[in-house]
Amino acid sequence: MLRDGKYAAWFRTPHGQGTGVVHLAGGRISGSDSFFTYGGSYHMEQQRFSAVLSVKRHADGQPSVFGPDEVEVNLTGVCHGSVATCTGAAREAPEVTFEATLIYSQEDATAVEAKCAVVALNADRLPKGLDGRSRARHPLVPPKAPAPGGS
Repeated sequence: MLRDGKYAAWFRTPHGQGTGVVHLAGGRISGSDSFFTYGGSYHMEQQRFSAVLSVKRHADGQPSVFGPDEVEVNLTGVCHGSVATCTGAAREAPEVTFEATLIYSQEDATAVEAKCAVVALNADRLPKGLDGRSRARHPLVPPKAPAPGGS
């Protein structure tokens, strides 16, 4: 069964592949990657689910894995523990087979839950610039080679 929460998404079509983040909550889907946003709904029956997902471009960049930048995708899939897989096609590109894998992401543990030490930063104790042991160098200029005949 799909749990409410955040999922890492990996998807592909014959045109390409990509990754994103998807959030599932109460039958609603939302998410994005670097170039597209996703939104829609899903319905669960036992371990199987169906979903309708709208995909829209939000930034210039690589082409859509579907071809068109705005599509509505019908998906069917199955969930096994914290991993769900699904396939489908977009109404606007029915010949393009879409496959996706969703992996449930545990919520970030707080320092108290993780039993980690929290160290306070004291900026006064940080080094104050360069000293005689180091010298600033432009990051794109290679270091000087030793003079011929010298060491």
